Amino acid sequence: MSPPDRLEPSGFEPFEPKPAPLNESAAPAPTSVKNDPTSAPGWERATLEKLAFASLKEQRAARRWKTFVRLAWLVFFIALAWMALSRAAPSTATTTAHTAVVSIRGEIADGADASAEFVIASLKSALEDPGSKGVVLLINSPGGSPVQAGIIHDEIKRLRAKHGKPIYAVVEESCASAAYYIAAATDKIYVDKASLVGSIGVLMDGFGFTGTMEKLGVERRLLTAGENKGFLDPFSPMSDAQRAHAQRMLDQIHAQFIDVVKKGRGDRLKLDTPGLFSGLFWTGQEAVDLGLADQLGSIDYVARDVIQAEDVVDYTRRDNVAERLAKKFGAAFADVAVHATLRAAPSVR
Repeated sequence: MSPPDRLEPSGFEPFEPKPAPLNESAAPAPTSVKNDPTSAPGWERATLEKLAFASLKEQRAARRWKTFVRLAWLVFFIALAWMALSRAAPSTATTTAHTAVVSIRGEIADGADASAEFVIASLKSALEDPGSKGVVLLINSPGGSPVQAGIIHDEIKRLRAKHGKPIYAVVEESCASAAYYIAAATDKIYVDKASLVGSIGVLMDGFGFTGTMEKLGVERRLLTAGENKGFLDPFSPMSDAQRAHAQRMLDQIHAQFIDVVKKGRGDRLKLDTPGLFSGLFWTGQEAVDLGLADQLGSIDYVARDVIQAEDVVDYTRRDNVAERLAKKFGAAFADVAVHATLRAAPSVR
């Protein structure tokens, strides 16, 4: 019995490779995925992480900038407040002997550098300093408010009696009207020979447009409760009674001015001088001759030869630029607060 040519397990068919169909093309070669970011595993997470880090970086930069801006504003307002509250310090050590100077320049008025508030504060600082041997009021003013001048005048007399230190007035270009009202309270008045001194008088000025309005055919409609409430209105005529009333007020203030000058200057005044209290002013040399001033002299002369403390220290208190800005900022802030309160308040419509 001959062996079989091959043995095949039952139930299996022999494997025979099949040739590819002649009409089918070869399968395309796989394309390169090396440069495709979406082909890498977890690309979605990586992209989200990049976006998150970029957003976080941008937020940090914005937060740092906001902090810097806030700190800059804080520093600005601190500096502004410090400059507004600080005053000009004396230029030398105040413990040494010196002559204190307080300047009165420009118009004497409330809110000005030559206001009673600033001048009196400067005088107090100068007189309370143990190193000051005397005070010089350095005056260059055409005058101003009789009220402010009166307050300064009375305070000069009180402070001089309290501290026992001399107070002198030194006139530069002018010492007129309310400025002379102040100078009359000092111990002595020193002037330059060409200074303008005097103008002991009172005025009330304004304009009247009633004739112009009639020519233009303009009617003034002013409603008042009280027949004299529109007194001194430039667009309304002034009655004789109103004019007389205004003149009485001016005469009364003028009499107060004359009384102050007489008490301050005493026997030095040449009272027989025509027009002495008429509002005229004179040169410094004439003022000395009339008793309105005592002597020709400058601030250096007074410090060196009269007070005998040649070092000069300025105590003048001024409203500086920072303080003006602070006041304006405060006023603007108050205005905003008021408007905000009014908007928030309930209203009936």
